[in-house]
Amino acid sequence: MQELYNQLAVRVSSHHDLFSDFLNDILPIGFEETDDGFIIRSEDELETIKWGVEQFGEALQKALKQPIDIEIVLTKEKNSDWVKEYQEGVTPVEIDQFYIYPTWEEPKNGKVNIAIDPALAFGTGHHPTTATCLKAVAKYVKEADEVIDVGCGSGILSIAAMKLGAVADACDTDPISVENSKINATENSVEYRNIWEGSASAGNTKYDVTIANIVADVLTYIANDLKKITKSGGIMVLSGILDKYENKVLKFYQDCELIERIPQDEWVTLILKRG
Repeated sequence: MQELYNQLAVRVSSHHDLFSDFLNDILPIGFEETDDGFIIRSEDELETIKWGVEQFGEALQKALKQPIDIEIVLTKEKNSDWVKEYQEGVTPVEIDQFYIYPTWEEPKNGKVNIAIDPALAFGTGHHPTTATCLKAVAKYVKEADEVIDVGCGSGILSIAAMKLGAVADACDTDPISVENSKINATENSVEYRNIWEGSASAGNTKYDVTIANIVADVLTYIANDLKKITKSGGIMVLSGILDKYENKVLKFYQDCELIERIPQDEWVTLILKRG
């Protein structure tokens, strides 16, 4: 480990999800999401990434015909500092019967404990989309259900389902997420039936519960795939949706019944029943 690493802090006034999609596409590493932006850390130089974010921001403003305030700060930090700050920042969280805690903390008696080492993958239970998905898992996943976690991130949602007795598959287009989900599953003494790098359409199983905590635009692109892999009468948990894009997403799922919406802050998780 080098003594110093490069840190690129990006703050955006709007369209957080579009910037997140852009970074997911261009970055070979993971990044931290904050309330108003992103933090990218690497021992490699980040000048090219900085330039790319600037160019994307300019292009997005032209395409949308509206201003977006963008603040980008590139600094050098001590490696030991960010590891300590990161561990101090990831604290345990309790959601319904689930108790999610980082691997350096202790489990809690009387709860369904889930140990998560988020590493470079999204999903610690703190973000509203993960929290509301966990509420949906607690309510809709039953023992022996077949569940798929599409865009599994840290694996937290499928691990929660397996803790309730479900059989789970998972997939993610990010190989780091797939590996991290496997590690977290082992940490929690559960095992995926199948987990792969790639899209949901790569499998040929139909599921009782399909979970997809991604972003609104992707949920519209893969709507047919998600419906295809969900059993008739099965449940679909769709999240990663800013409430202003809720109706946009629902247009692609008009043949499904909306049975519940779980809002938190400006985010919403939609619970649909497959026709």
